[in-house]
Amino acid sequence: MLRKPSIPFLEETIIVTKQLINRQIKSAHVLLIDHENNNRGLTDTREALKLAESEDLDLVIVSEDKEVPVAKILDYGKHQYQQKKRQHQSARTTVKEVRLRPNIGESDYGLRIGRATEWLEKGDSVKFQIRLRGREHQNRERAIELLERIVTDLAQVGKVQSLDRRSLIVQIAPA
Repeated sequence: MLRKPSIPFLEETIIVTKQLINRQIKSAHVLLIDHENNNRGLTDTREALKLAESEDLDLVIVSEDKEVPVAKILDYGKHQYQQKKRQHQSARTTVKEVRLRPNIGESDYGLRIGRATEWLEKGDSVKFQIRLRGREHQNRERAIELLERIVTDLAQVGKVQSLDRRSLIVQIAPA
């Protein structure tokens, strides 16, 4: 009997823009930045290619926005790897979830706020959810006060992304 996985497989899609390298560059002149990040100014493309080949590196078009493209001498494989890594990190948005009850103890509350502060400083978003059970629904105002207390306690390290008083959820993003 085959069982479905509890977490569906998510395929990562990383978009990498194709950059012109070495002999693919059709422009006669380029604004050249060498492998030591020194600006060489307007240079003939053939000379830039010879310089790149002498260093065993690639000539890569970094920006084509202007009339004369900006080219940089670098290791293209390493550059591509760093771009993928940077894009993968920026695509990662983590939301940490904290569930509370309205009658939470002071020490437990302090621990949860401390942990949330760490997460916000690290760059993750934090979602607080207050769960009500049974007779706790009669004292809904107490839960709303707890939400507002959370917002004020985390005001220095985060900003409120969404505050839903009806479902007792607050989401806080890093400041």
